[in-house]
Amino acid sequence: MPEKETNERRSTVDWERYRREFPIVAQYIYFNHAAVSPFSTRVKEAVESVSENLLRHGYLCAEELFGRADEVRNAAARLIGGESEEIAFTKNTTQGVLIVANGIHWRSGDNIVMPSIEFPANAYPWIALSLRGVEIRMVEPDEGKVTAEMLADACDQRTRVITTSFVQFSTGYRIDLTELGDFCKHRGMYLHVDGIQALGMIDCDVKKLKIDFLSTGGQKWLLAMPGAGFFYCRKELLDEIDVWNPGWSSVAERWDFLNYDLTFRDSAGRFEEGSLNFHAIFALGASIDMFLEIGMPQVEERILSLTDSLARGLEDRGYEVTSPRRSGEHSGIICFVHPKRKTEDIQKTISDAGVVCGIREGAIRLSPHFYNNEEDVEKFLALLP
Repeated sequence: MPEKETNERRSTVDWERYRREFPIVAQYIYFNHAAVSPFSTRVKEAVESVSENLLRHGYLCAEELFGRADEVRNAAARLIGGESEEIAFTKNTTQGVLIVANGIHWRSGDNIVMPSIEFPANAYPWIALSLRGVEIRMVEPDEGKVTAEMLADACDQRTRVITTSFVQFSTGYRIDLTELGDFCKHRGMYLHVDGIQALGMIDCDVKKLKIDFLSTGGQKWLLAMPGAGFFYCRKELLDEIDVWNPGWSSVAERWDFLNYDLTFRDSAGRFEEGSLNFHAIFALGASIDMFLEIGMPQVEERILSLTDSLARGLEDRGYEVTSPRRSGEHSGIICFVHPKRKTEDIQKTISDAGVVCGIREGAIRLSPHFYNNEEDVEKFLALLP
């Protein structure tokens, strides 16, 4: 898209229109999307549509439910620059990590390289492989960051996988996946990315970034609900990953129930072992449609603008921003502390006034989304003790 056209599109996004889809703004300043997000009105309506359909028609609406699920699969693929056959629905991020961690053909002495500060969803499935003779190499942070270069330096000839979060949950650090993807491709390693703290906040193209596998859930930045996420598997790698969790929905002839032919679907759908959570998938689809409607570059620019305003305001008031803020490293997560005041006391003050946020590693963690606005930022800053 030409630069002029891109700028014109960004300037014409009616952010207040989208803000009206989030009734929570009437009661709270909600800066906790890195934890669990509130519903939008369109997500609520999508969930209710499933309930109403099942209430009125029972399973006679199955064709409609599965048809919409296919539309959501296509939308998820568009969101990350993939293809629909590369997307599997999952219950959560952990399930996607388990699919790839348990599906790789491991040999005793192989190793995995990962940051030592990953959220447990992207840690335990890999750590458990030590019981199968796989070495787990955890890279310690330097000044709160584990960079692509640091991960690359920890690899050797027996490294099979680098796994990392796109954005670290406790600091907001955004890793350079362009550098990491190039390194893994050149060395013949797999790159797995935990995307739950990035998708819905950062524009992501799995092909350009050379990501092999990506796992995410829907309840954080994707503004959906717990119970549905998706797993991306680059189509060229489908046959390199064992289906360790086969079920009736994994096979090519899944509607021929008594055939018992263990020929898997020729898509990432082979990793969907059983029945789908249509309520959560419809919620996910409603949100993804909104992101595609707005455009992820616009969403990312909006969120980074809000966190820039928060960072300036915090520093002007004597607070220390502990999240990386350099270009290419910053994200929608911003953590801060005060040199003299207790973090818990600060959080209680702002929480009592209606600000929803979290605490991670001794710092207050803020995570605004695109429907927040500068007025939210100004009100929050005015509440600080």
